[in-house]
Amino acid sequence: MADTSPAPRTLAVVAAEFIGTFWLVLGGCGTAVFAAVQVAQADTLDIPVGVGYLGVAIAFGLTVVTGAYAVAHISGAHFNPAVSVGAAVAGRLPWAQVPVYLISQVIGGLVAGAVIFVVASGKDGFSATGNMAANGYGAHSPDGYSLVSALIIEIILSAIFIWVILGVTDRRAPAGFAPLGIGLTLTLIHLISIPITNTSVNPARSTAVAFFNGDGAPGQLWMFWVAPLVGAAIAGVLYGPLFGEKSRTPVPA
Repeated sequence: MADTSPAPRTLAVVAAEFIGTFWLVLGGCGTAVFAAVQVAQADTLDIPVGVGYLGVAIAFGLTVVTGAYAVAHISGAHFNPAVSVGAAVAGRLPWAQVPVYLISQVIGGLVAGAVIFVVASGKDGFSATGNMAANGYGAHSPDGYSLVSALIIEIILSAIFIWVILGVTDRRAPAGFAPLGIGLTLTLIHLISIPITNTSVNPARSTAVAFFNGDGAPGQLWMFWVAPLVGAAIAGVLYGPLFGEKSRTPVPA
């Protein structure tokens, strides 16, 4: 018989959330750092060959799809403090478990950020300052969007992201397709907001690279915790009253 005692289950959740968040940051931020902007030379002409915004958006979506299929049956595949808080607000996750999720996610993201930093530093001329796929607003926004613009878009997109997650994991939803729905949503979210904030909707992803990036990112990190958590709380509060709460897996007592 499988061991269902609390300690082994907690260890499995920690491992799943750590590895899943590590994969999300490595796959998404790593693509942004290593592959978003590349230039090839042909007859002295510089030709851009990087994946650009579209490639980065797809990379983030793919990390969620693959990670969720791998460990959703273990931890729910949150990989994001906003998802865990939204699930708790909606009654899908006991609040007592939320710290385990958040700590695992933040540490997993930071380890991935360190790996990106070490690998990127192996290239001659690389400077981490301003080049670690950090989130930002104002002067640190990719296209110069203000704090107000960043707050609005991050709250709205975080709420929509959690709303989709709650919807595709509702027991009335088609089984087996949740990771695809979540991954495609995250891809679309990035297509909308990379120019505005470099897209967070995930405090662990933002924390993972902010301190390696420097250049104002640590000082702006507060916004990329507040906005996703506010959006998550909105979605968590409204999902049940609007759509009727039907979790596929009963919340443990």
